[in-house]
Amino acid sequence: MFFPAARTTLRAAAGVARRGYADVADGALKLSLVLPHQAIFSTQGVTQVNIPAVSGDMGILANHVPTVEALRPGLVEVIESAGSSKKFFVSAGFATVHANNSMTINAVEAYELDKFSPEAVRAGLADAQRVIGSNATEQDKAEARIEVEVFESIQSALSK
Repeated sequence: MFFPAARTTLRAAAGVARRGYADVADGALKLSLVLPHQAIFSTQGVTQVNIPAVSGDMGILANHVPTVEALRPGLVEVIESAGSSKKFFVSAGFATVHANNSMTINAVEAYELDKFSPEAVRAGLADAQRVIGSNATEQDKAEARIEVEVFESIQSALSK
């Protein structure tokens, strides 16, 4: 285990620059949001991207420190340069922030949030909860628990 002073010295000797906080004024973040069957954004300049990372919700701006984050089911919000916002529900995936001021989101599925019916989400959640409380097989109950997590995430995204 390195001590903080030793780590700083090693970084300085290796020529590793210390990164500060990202800043909106530093330019646009180039976003690529891709699914296995479609590219929703392809290196488009945006102001900010908010993601549902497994480690917690994150807001990504231009010049963000490079990182790779696993995504949980939740809301991806893209704030475009004109100030408008697009919201997508993603089921899972990965977000990669690159050192060249670009970001790639690879998602299994992504749907515009306004495509969801709150009534259909409530009905799907109720059905999944019924399966969990029934005499279904353990596999059916495990699948229903995943459905509950996804439906609850959609409900939460719709309420924002």
